[in-house]
Amino acid sequence: GIISLISLAVLSYERCCTMPRTAEPDTANYRKAWTAISLSWTYSLLWTVPPLFGWSSYGPEGPGITCSVNWHSKDANNTSYIICLFIFCLVIPFAITVCSYGKLLCAVRQVRVSSIPTGPGWRRQQRVLLMVMVMVMMLCFLLCWLPYAAVALTATFGQPGLISPAASIIPAILAKSSAVYNPIIYVLLNKQVSETL
Repeated sequence: GIISLISLAVLSYERCCTMPRTAEPDTANYRKAWTAISLSWTYSLLWTVPPLFGWSSYGPEGPGITCSVNWHSKDANNTSYIICLFIFCLVIPFAITVCSYGKLLCAVRQVRVSSIPTGPGWRRQQRVLLMVMVMVMMLCFLLCWLPYAAVALTATFGQPGLISPAASIIPAILAKSSAVYNPIIYVLLNKQVSETL
């Protein structure tokens, strides 16, 4: 789950950095992509390993079918980890995504207002921006992760037993299945991919 959130934030930042360029992307150079992937996985690993060494713990989630962070423990050790996890793995990636796409929308609006001619590369970038915005903002963050975060924080800071195991199943499934939605949206909205199908 964390790698999915971090990857979406990295993708939005990359779009923000490459959108202003009107030239066609350099598809032969994969160095930036591999660096971004490596940093995303490293960051995610840094936040998933601490429970193995005593900062919080892992345990059964919901009805005991899946394993996740121990959301129900009320001790300071566990609570501090959950607060950090919430801030550094949900709030900050979401803020990066919102800021990146906010800058991109401003850039798109300025180009439409100005009389600068735009080439086919710019139009393709606008289509990619729309696709990624739909993917990130609507499905992955809002529909998938916010219900899960709300249930997890309620289980951590609310009254014991407030969230029943049965009620926690749907947000957990939504959050964990968000990694499946990204490729589907990419295939449906990316003209180059859909033309080859």
